Amino acid sequence: MPRAGYDSVVLLTGFPSFAARKMCEELVRGPDRTLVHAVVRSKSLEEAEGALDALPLEQRRRVVLVEGDAAAMDYGLSGAELRALTPEIDIIHHMAQVSYLGADRKLAQQVNVNGAREALEVASQCKSLRNLVYHSTAQVSGDRTGLVLEDELDKGQSFRNVVEETIARGERIVRSRMLHKLPISIVRPTLVVGDSQSGEVDRFDGLYFLILLIVTSPPDFPLPLPGRGDTLLNVVPIDYVVRAANAIGRDPRAPGRTFHIGDPAPLTARRVFELVATAGGRRSPRGFIPANLTKALLRTPGLDRLAKSPRAFLDALATPVSYSFANTTELLADGDIRCPPFESYVDALVEYVQHRLREKRERDREPVEVEDPFV
Repeated sequence: MPRAGYDSVVLLTGFPSFAARKMCEELVRGPDRTLVHAVVRSKSLEEAEGALDALPLEQRRRVVLVEGDAAAMDYGLSGAELRALTPEIDIIHHMAQVSYLGADRKLAQQVNVNGAREALEVASQCKSLRNLVYHSTAQVSGDRTGLVLEDELDKGQSFRNVVEETIARGERIVRSRMLHKLPISIVRPTLVVGDSQSGEVDRFDGLYFLILLIVTSPPDFPLPLPGRGDTLLNVVPIDYVVRAANAIGRDPRAPGRTFHIGDPAPLTARRVFELVATAGGRRSPRGFIPANLTKALLRTPGLDRLAKSPRAFLDALATPVSYSFANTTELLADGDIRCPPFESYVDALVEYVQHRLREKRERDREPVEVEDPFV
């Protein structure tokens, strides 16, 4: 049973990562009285406390930091801690995840695969559990083309990097328990970008490779498009992801199902390129670079210091894939949670990137004080 005075008690892993922080903000923002236990690694406690300080006081009081490790046995909690915590948990959002495409295989295995096993173990001890929401990614489709359905996982695809591979392995483990009386929902966001209102994001990867190419190019130089630009870019803003995941976690119809979270009407890469160019005050793209030559873009001076793993984004541009949102559409049909169209928030994304670039230039111009050894 949830603790007296609260409508729901949520166990959240992955905090204070960007996605888990936004999830936490969403959980305590609503009218329902929700208490959040956020599992935090000891080395991230200071950062986690800073994230809580940014919340309004009433919301901050409803978040409890629990020192532990979502990839360790029993989330790194002692037996006494676990016994005290599990009786009141009714929802788990397992968001601990290694998603950086340059990650070490051993680390990705530990967090994405072993962490999935530990989520199931902890969930099995929560006697009041209504839903374990396992946060996966639509990229578990690997190199598949065509339409990917929500309940599909293993369809003979190959994986393009260790992140796709290990998250798919973790999801496979979780799915195996969906039929064994554990209430489990799986959510798969598509290519996540920043907040649709503020543009805030934690790192520049994925679509941000394209944004950086455009905003750092000369204003009068129309960049060629990497590839023909006719593939769909399945991007989704983080604020919609957490709103949808929160609603799924609370819906009694959700357990036993998988949900793609993304834009049901994605734009082509060319249209996204055009909108980003307009928002950045640049000319629209002209022509294209054939797929076998797009890797030349990776030699853009300084780009590797700004964008993370641009090669993975070029792979996505060359993969004609789309995703079904049937389950998500059904569950969210009666509410007001809708994915905003890319046109409505592209300005916020570009402005945030430009703001960060201005900050970087100002830091680079700051003089470095050198002490005089003779004084």
